Amino acid sequence: MEKRDIEIIEKYSPVDDELKRHVEEHQKFEKILEDFNRRVYLSPEDEVEKKRIKKLKLKGRDKIEEILAKYRNLQKH
Repeated sequence: MEKRDIEIIEKYSPVDDELKRHVEEHQKFEKILEDFNRRVYLSPEDEVEKKRIKKLKLKGRDKIEEILAKYRNLQKH
């Protein structure tokens, strides 16, 4: 994530509940994926869950990007 995006998140998360929620979910999913990646073996069920978490994380990232784009436009004006 770019420094500018991090600054926007830090500035607007306290006042934008939706942004805050998506950022927190993104961080939670990242930790779950890190746990999966540390494992030597994943069961087929774990593989399915890992893929599900990746999709949720990407969906959340897209939403974060959408919100950040709104704030980037505000800062231009």
